Amino acid sequence: MKTVYITGCDRGLGLALAQTFIKEGFKVFAGSYLPNWSELQELKETAGKQLHILSLDVTDDNSVQHAAEEIKRVSPQLDVLINNAAIYKEQDGDVFETLDFSAIRSMYETNTLGPLRVSQSVLPLLMQGENKLLVNISSEAGSITDCKRVKEYGYTMSKAALNMQSVILQNQLKDSGIKVFAIHPGYVKSYMLGRLNKEATVEAKDSARGIVQQLLQRHLLDGPIFIDYQGQILDW
Repeated sequence: MKTVYITGCDRGLGLALAQTFIKEGFKVFAGSYLPNWSELQELKETAGKQLHILSLDVTDDNSVQHAAEEIKRVSPQLDVLINNAAIYKEQDGDVFETLDFSAIRSMYETNTLGPLRVSQSVLPLLMQGENKLLVNISSEAGSITDCKRVKEYGYTMSKAALNMQSVILQNQLKDSGIKVFAIHPGYVKSYMLGRLNKEATVEAKDSARGIVQQLLQRHLLDGPIFIDYQGQILDW
């Protein structure tokens, strides 16, 4: 059975990705940050041994390493890694007022350094996998070419840095057969703001379905690749 490790699975896109991969027959290792959130536990009741829930804080070195060790005890390999966990601080200020450097720093810690920690922790397992896909859930907000924003420093910079991370990883790992993707999931209805953003235009299940389809179709292509969940190539 093929295996996938997904961070940030408690709700929203992460949960939908877990559900979709389970339907595709994968064994799913689901990183969970919210201990009292019930949806992932409910999925466990139906998925059984196909779903392994891991306590995970991507900003904590020990938590990341502990999760990696748990995966190693269950599986000698990993076919797909999806770095999905991310945060968005709605008000980080602007240069004419007050910049919230603490909020900006926390977004970098979760959105940029978190994926790098997780990727490093399971790289030996990924190198043993069949698909060898490393996926960073990025955002069109990380595109420098297409940026028209005048605020949102923390989130946009953290995603632009994640895109650069994706390119560097592909440069380093291409001889190992690992393919690196940066994927914009669309404007997904999620809880990234701490509440459901009902104004979003894409259902999590639709984004997840599109992402999985793209990965299963494009895994033979050379990378790095920056695409959206529908397969459109985006500008870095």
